[in-house]
Amino acid sequence: MNVKKGDKVMVITGKDKGKTGEVLTAYPKNDRVIVEGVNIIKKHTKPNQANPQGGIVNREASIHVSNVMVVDPKSGEPTRVGYKVEDGKKVRVAKKSGTVLDK
Repeated sequence: MNVKKGDKVMVITGKDKGKTGEVLTAYPKNDRVIVEGVNIIKKHTKPNQANPQGGIVNREASIHVSNVMVVDPKSGEPTRVGYKVEDGKKVRVAKKSGTVLDK
């Protein structure tokens, strides 16, 4: 999976196509990610200690990792991810500009 938590990604297909956001959570075993402000669903919650009223809550649902692409830090366009060894460490690199994605 080329996407990690904290990456800025763009949705490339589906109802939220064109939206960008940060990856809040990544689930590598299921090949799914939760992106901030994308794939909003309404969740019905029972009253509990944290929310005594209960009710309907808007929250992000996961989307398949194949529906998102990492945004190039230089150009702001979606790009593929490549790998390169720098200083003995394997780092992720944006294919369009060659910019290192890992900090």
